[in-house]
Amino acid sequence: MSERPLRVPQPHTAIPLPASGAWKPGDPVANRKFFLSGKGREHGRPFALEGGGTLDEVSISYETWGELNAEASNAILICHALTGDAHVAGQSGPGQPTPGWWDPLVGPGKAIDTSKYFVVCSNVLGGCQGTTGPASPNPDDGDPYGSRFPIVTIRDMVRAQQLLSDHLGVDQWFSVVGGSMGGMLVLEWAVMFPERVHSAAVISSAAAASPMQIGWSEVGRLAVAQDPRWNGGDYYDAAEGEGPHEGFMLARRIAQIHYRSDESFASRFGRSTVEASVKFDLWGRFQVESYLDYHGQKLVRRFDANSYLILNKALDLHDVGRGRGGVDEALSRISASILVGSVDTDILYPPRQQYELRDALENVGVDTDFAMIESPHGHDGFLVECNQLTPIIENFLTKQQR
Repeated sequence: MSERPLRVPQPHTAIPLPASGAWKPGDPVANRKFFLSGKGREHGRPFALEGGGTLDEVSISYETWGELNAEASNAILICHALTGDAHVAGQSGPGQPTPGWWDPLVGPGKAIDTSKYFVVCSNVLGGCQGTTGPASPNPDDGDPYGSRFPIVTIRDMVRAQQLLSDHLGVDQWFSVVGGSMGGMLVLEWAVMFPERVHSAAVISSAAAASPMQIGWSEVGRLAVAQDPRWNGGDYYDAAEGEGPHEGFMLARRIAQIHYRSDESFASRFGRSTVEASVKFDLWGRFQVESYLDYHGQKLVRRFDANSYLILNKALDLHDVGRGRGGVDEALSRISASILVGSVDTDILYPPRQQYELRDALENVGVDTDFAMIESPHGHDGFLVECNQLTPIIENFLTKQQR
């Protein structure tokens, strides 16, 4: 019997991928603004972390739209998801590789009307688009933190945003809005600082990460960590094409599957192949595989593998009931009106979790609205279905007028 020749996948791209897609000082600033806190800065002290340890300095990258009124009563904070950033609205350009991730919802005359509201979105602590994270220079030596960057939690991210809100002169947010990881931040804002949140919209999120979500997260982290070029988190001096992009792209491929739905993949790709006919070998490719490759490459170019690990772990640690006597006791602190939004085909944050959150909020007396988004796009429906979200958010904000 003749031996079958060994076949391996062809390179995913002919253009070398960067070791990190993080924004770096010296890159074009685009619309970013920066707030610096820490030793010798505003607030004058290190930033203490929930899990222990401190960051001597914290830089927060953020963008704003509209104007804060004289009473500072029209401010809305938008919180981004895992691989999002502060660029919630606007075009791409130098220093900003992607258009605003919620651009159809934010702007003059849109659901979150920037001619009426002062809108703020900040890159979260641990991120990679200007806020202090693993790719940022450690003030001790000027080198990237890399493996030295500590674990941060959703609560740490919220406390960093709270420092920013003080800096901006916002004592109370008219509303705090976000989906997925952003929804976790929204919920923590309402629990941690009830007097500072008038209303809040929690979309496609949960009161605590589920075992299934934690399992998906671990698989993604292992994909990155088992790439030898990850080098324990210290890869920032690697040349183009020599960073941990294979492991990082694999993590993104895994995530992209549960961000969408079977219905979405079936209608978009069916069983179409890349080649004209099916190739009966191990690496004959279907169109859905090419789609997953594309999203892997796209993320590597604009994000950082270490930030992905840090933020991914923060998702797993999310539990509003931790140290507060349980979820119900934590939610009883809330004084804001809450909108809970869900996507009917979401397999990552399934509607069950949003129903449970709605019921728990109502049971402790929180004024709660609920909205279901019907979409074939799974978890990503909260990003894609802006036509449905527009009246939902618009009506909720109108209802909250003082």
